[in-house]
Amino acid sequence: MSQLTMFRTTKENVIGPGSIQGIGERIRARGCKKPCIVTDPGLVESGIVERIEKLLRDSGLESARFDQVEADPKYEIVNKVTAFLTENKADLVIGLGGGSSLDIAKISAAMVANQGNVEEYFGIELLARKGLDLILVPTTAGTGSEVTPIVILSDEKNKLKKGIVSSHLFPDLAILDPELTLGLPPQVTAATGMDALIHALEAYTSVNAVPMTDMFATRAITMIADNLRTAYANGGNLQARSGMLEGSMLAGVAFANAGVTAVHAFAYPIGAEFHIPHGVANTIMLIPVMEFNTVGNLDRFARLAGYLGQNTEGLNKRQAAASAVQAVRDLAEDLQVPSRLRDYGVQENDISALAQGVMQVTRLLANNPRKLQLQDAEEIYRRAL
Repeated sequence: MSQLTMFRTTKENVIGPGSIQGIGERIRARGCKKPCIVTDPGLVESGIVERIEKLLRDSGLESARFDQVEADPKYEIVNKVTAFLTENKADLVIGLGGGSSLDIAKISAAMVANQGNVEEYFGIELLARKGLDLILVPTTAGTGSEVTPIVILSDEKNKLKKGIVSSHLFPDLAILDPELTLGLPPQVTAATGMDALIHALEAYTSVNAVPMTDMFATRAITMIADNLRTAYANGGNLQARSGMLEGSMLAGVAFANAGVTAVHAFAYPIGAEFHIPHGVANTIMLIPVMEFNTVGNLDRFARLAGYLGQNTEGLNKRQAAASAVQAVRDLAEDLQVPSRLRDYGVQENDISALAQGVMQVTRLLANNPRKLQLQDAEEIYRRAL
């Protein structure tokens, strides 16, 4: 091994159908008495929040609820949630939902114990101390936020998404119950599932990839490739939902340590400016970025084809790498994920500003297998139009 390796993840994960049933007992075992759920209006409407609240009541726990988390949350909401936690004397936070709710739960729990405003902590390892006890319960198989030390927030003023990275953001416990994902609509299953796949693809091709992250990334790629179409086409298939939730978690472990690369860097400006859903934005940018990056590590991109289920017998490395690109193109088409930026109002005259935005995402571009210049960013966006 030629590089220094540090590997970290959530210290306790409970995985499997029905695993949410034990949440009350696990909270009580931690000595906590006043949990607060951080979630979004859609989860309230679905009935999942009420189900969790009943489990808490049955365990003798009184809970509070903040249920106004929006997709791609602006960083200003963190102050509201932190104040809510303090006012309700919460001693534990339950993040329930997709990546937005999980991220807001993570950073709000931390901000209870850290002074100042959240925007002061954009960057790496700036949080001074751990916050409230934290349990994360994903209801989508996408972000892997339950096993990462990363929070992504929208900065609308600068039209960017910005990250906070800190070991203090890891939850104390993640509960992955695939039964909570059974009600996901097909289009959400598709977009979040592609996001999870891209996490694994980028972790595997990151310059920071090591054998440990490869183990998680390649397993995640295989599991997602094997299960995503079924989960999309038949959302009630618990086996496929289980495979997706576990695959998303494994991808999260991989990219939490190896990092994501330019696909996410390109997705951030278009997500912030044009409000394209994160998984869709990543999917639109995936093909042109993969094609650009292939020359940066031909061996790895060639091996991706096999993990994606492609038959590479008789193919040279360039052909196998092209087969990997075709595999993800076919998958996105089968899932009917939008493939063009123009479908969201992006025009040629937007490209210059978007490309400049990409070049500001230095944290992710540093992981990319091929160095990127401004003119490269402009051309990649044109190819996605």
